[in-house]
Amino acid sequence: MKLMIHEVLKKVHGAKTKTQKIKILQENNTQALRTLFILNFDESIKSRLPEGEVPYKANEAPQGTEHTMLEHEAKKLYYYVKGGADNLPQLRIESMFVQLLEGLYKDEAQVLVNAFNHKLHKEYRITLNVVKEAFPEINWGGRS
Repeated sequence: MKLMIHEVLKKVHGAKTKTQKIKILQENNTQALRTLFILNFDESIKSRLPEGEVPYKANEAPQGTEHTMLEHEAKKLYYYVKGGADNLPQLRIESMFVQLLEGLYKDEAQVLVNAFNHKLHKEYRITLNVVKEAFPEINWGGRS
């Protein structure tokens, strides 16, 4: 069974060596996972969301039930960065983000908030160097 993104990150967090972390990331390589690392580490990306915690109601339904999947929603994350959907009003962007978070399983929503706040690596002990080695196909910089 395919792991949810927060499960992959927890597994990487628990790995003892850099080699193990890279292997886990490569075994679970998806566009959504790479997108979250780009949001977290690429300084050329400018978020349209306010910094800090997001006022949303966490989805308390059990994992695997009644949720949208971050894996599927990741393709819409361009709405929330400068250059993505600049024609949408700021209030609309923020309300769309809250709706997205409320539809995700609570741990997936927190992963997304952490990525936009550049805190994934602090929560899950994953460094930029590990990500670069796991995903050499990512081109860093020049996004905004």
